[in-house]
Amino acid sequence: MRIRPVGAHALLLDCADPAQVQAWRAELWRRRGAGELSAVEIVPAATTVLVDGVPDPAVAAARIAGWTPRGGPDPAATAEVKVPTVYDGADLPAVADHWGVDVAAVVERLRHTEFRVAFCGFAPGFAYLTGLPAELAVPRLATPRTRVPAGSVALAGPYAGIYPTASPGGWLLVGRTDLVLFDVRADPPARLTPGTRVRLMPVRAA
Repeated sequence: MRIRPVGAHALLLDCADPAQVQAWRAELWRRRGAGELSAVEIVPAATTVLVDGVPDPAVAAARIAGWTPRGGPDPAATAEVKVPTVYDGADLPAVADHWGVDVAAVVERLRHTEFRVAFCGFAPGFAYLTGLPAELAVPRLATPRTRVPAGSVALAGPYAGIYPTASPGGWLLVGRTDLVLFDVRADPPARLTPGTRVRLMPVRAA
């Protein structure tokens, strides 16, 4: 892991892989909760963790360099969010072909996977969900759709995700949900935040 200064009051941790990102995010949250780290925001991404709003970055960097992620319970792991999902996505057959199974097996795999929010991005409230084995990674569409409906449940690469609002997108659509994922009046506005456990629970279409 490498620590770099970013601007006047932030640090960026360059990690080897997503697993190291999650380990450092959890460790930094624990340290902040224990009063050992002063930071306004701790923001994970695919291979980095941004520590923003640090009063003295040099001192913080020296402290972080001496820490090792301890593992154990994740302080950001909230109660599991069960997302009611209608599995009728247009790309389900393509995912089944890529996995070498039938559509029913795809649904069974997704419903029994405990996903976890690794990081958020792309659009407000869009959470990148990890949990699928690396060998089940799927390619994005060669040509993105110009409009993906809000609530669409999709796969791309090693991630699952749910579109919080209608937008263009190239992920493979496997289902949809009516769950509201982003509300500016809520606290926090995003329903799914880093560390949250997620289940994509099948329901019948209304």
